Amino acid sequence: MSADISPLALRQRIRSGAHTANTSGCAAGFVQCNLVILPKDWANEFLQFCQLNPKPCPLVGMASQPGQYMLPDLGEDLDVRSDISGYRIFENGELKESVTDIKDYWRDDLVSFLLGCSFSFEEPLIADGLDVRNVSQNLNVPMYRTNIDCRPAGRFSGKTVVSMRPFLAADAIRAVQICSRFPSVHGAPIHLGDPSLIGINDINQPDFGDAVTINPNELPVFWACGVTPQAVLEEAKPPFCITHEPGCMLVTDIPNSKLSIL
Repeated sequence: MSADISPLALRQRIRSGAHTANTSGCAAGFVQCNLVILPKDWANEFLQFCQLNPKPCPLVGMASQPGQYMLPDLGEDLDVRSDISGYRIFENGELKESVTDIKDYWRDDLVSFLLGCSFSFEEPLIADGLDVRNVSQNLNVPMYRTNIDCRPAGRFSGKTVVSMRPFLAADAIRAVQICSRFPSVHGAPIHLGDPSLIGINDINQPDFGDAVTINPNELPVFWACGVTPQAVLEEAKPPFCITHEPGCMLVTDIPNSKLSIL
């Protein structure tokens, strides 16, 4: 999929079933979001969880009321029920099904949360001349469960999930500088170097996404990841919830530059 496609055109291709892959590198210049959909009686606690854990759960937008599925503040003709290429359906914390459309699952009590995604900061890294390995190898970014605790909120607690991109030391420093400008899409990395220090036993076996090449003298650099809520939902066990398939994001009409603090 071309980086030059507009967000609206990409959403329309996803809605029609023409694009079923991940969205890394697609619609360059625009914010991509992770998705969490919960019943309204769980929504306030999840909002508090996001507020307490802004690194893995940076809130970009949410439905203004239960049952709302068109989100005009995020994009033209944007429908959270059909404009993501992969969804996960959870019941009582267990993954029940992966689907490409959730219209048959929609209910009037559901509240949608859109969280910032690391795909948005990949663009300024690439523009600065850094090799973002999952993009250059046309793979989904590798993601790992860690031993890093999230701050609990009500029924929500659990461990942070991270995404990883390898860099030479000098490039890793530059990546920290660049990503610090984008707190709404995870901000600066939370760890670099020895993966075992954050509970990752095998860097070549990600829990989500694809393994990428790590060249000699490169450091694995880890960012808090928007898949974290999926791990937390497994612990909280709400009776019903929906998330995106890891790597399959909601591409919005919001320019990445709008989220830069510098």
